[in-house]
Amino acid sequence: MGAQDTREHDLSIIIPAFNEERRLPRAITAVRGYLDARDLKVEVLLVENGSVDATPRIADEAAHADARFRAIHVPRRGKGLAVRTGMLQASGDVVMFCDADFSMPVEEADRLYTAVRGGMDVAIGSREAPGARRIGEPARRHLMGRVFNGLVNGLAVAGIRDTQCGFKAFRRDVARDLAGRQRLEGWAFDVELLFLSRRLGYSMREVPITWRYDASSRVHPVRDTISMLGELLTIRWNALTGKYR
Repeated sequence: MGAQDTREHDLSIIIPAFNEERRLPRAITAVRGYLDARDLKVEVLLVENGSVDATPRIADEAAHADARFRAIHVPRRGKGLAVRTGMLQASGDVVMFCDADFSMPVEEADRLYTAVRGGMDVAIGSREAPGARRIGEPARRHLMGRVFNGLVNGLAVAGIRDTQCGFKAFRRDVARDLAGRQRLEGWAFDVELLFLSRRLGYSMREVPITWRYDASSRVHPVRDTISMLGELLTIRWNALTGKYR
């Protein structure tokens, strides 16, 4: 692995990666171009967990080639686990996580970074906030997303138009506080983070982004909605039983 920059960073970008041998190289190239064009001290944490393809090798090669990248290997699967691991290890003033498919253009990260540096504790990439754009999304997929968001608003976090977009940013101390309380390791972990943010009184803002539908997305609208409904109920149970204290 390349030598790590021990200075404080302006920004930490966490990319969870499970079996992402096809999409991760493109993400690394896009992020590298983004970093080269900006005068920021940035670390990129490639958190690979439980992959059985070439993802671990790709992450290691990126870290060897560019000291701004770190490869972190977690044996157990779970997107929430990968993000939590990255949030606890990140050193940037702003901590952001992004999906490996980068359906949001990487340049949109500027909007989330600016929102946090401007005083927000949490910035939420939103496909529903005024000014946002969705490109190429099938109507059925959009409808399922709206159904799930309605469940989220009713059971966990009211008033957030888009809780499931995979791009969110936090002040570093807020990221560590939330990650230390986080319990879910599956798909609904980011709803849990927003639930905790609301519960703890952290300021949140939805930031409109341009988002392009990726036909290779692993999200199964029906199966995953049912699974995430169970996790929403788990969040409520955890709150009732004091597990977030």
